[in-house]
Amino acid sequence: MFKTLKENINSVYERDPAARSTLEVLLCYPGLHAVYFHKLSHFLWEHKLRLLARLVSQFARFITGIEIHPGAKIGKRFFIDHGMGVVIGETAEIGDDVTIYHGVTLGGTSWKKEKRHPTIENNVMIGVGAKILGPLTVGHDSKIGANSVVVNEVPPHSTVVGIPAKSTKRDESEVHDHIDLEHNRLFDPAFYEISLLKSKISELEKKIQEIETEGLRSSKRQSGVPGKNSPQ
Repeated sequence: MFKTLKENINSVYERDPAARSTLEVLLCYPGLHAVYFHKLSHFLWEHKLRLLARLVSQFARFITGIEIHPGAKIGKRFFIDHGMGVVIGETAEIGDDVTIYHGVTLGGTSWKKEKRHPTIENNVMIGVGAKILGPLTVGHDSKIGANSVVVNEVPPHSTVVGIPAKSTKRDESEVHDHIDLEHNRLFDPAFYEISLLKSKISELEKKIQEIETEGLRSSKRQSGVPGKNSPQ
């Protein structure tokens, strides 16, 4: 228990430069409080004390502003920064070393009693206000940009941005052991596609201009009008 607590405190230090002391982390970080309330509610849920489990989770929601269903499965060193407005559904599964920010939703898209919430693999960062909906999987070492709406599978080593979110796969050599929290440096696949289209359009315009110029020269030669380089 103390080993797990130490790991969670260290994960706060690693991912939040505002953390100044262990006492401050223990007393003032609702994300950490929510995780430990969830450990209790999940234990009760697994032992079929469902109502009591829900009461604990609702109390945690009141205290922290973070709603985690007792049925959700959460891995090691899970860090919720700020946390207000976070919602994690019943069948959500979260791996190790995952970081999420306030306003994130791991929601469902079905009313059926089945797996209906996302699976988040190891070392994933989910930005402010992102919504991940449905029983999809977000692959390990991926980043979800702020306010993205994810409704499709995300391959490992991907960056995802937009509404609906689009992903681009990163090279494994770009993935570091630490979690990169610089949201402003996330790769934007939409911007990349637009830049690619602009480049292609420029190439086409250049080719059209060359064809028109060659056609004009050919027309002048056929009509007997001397061209610019024709002998006088």
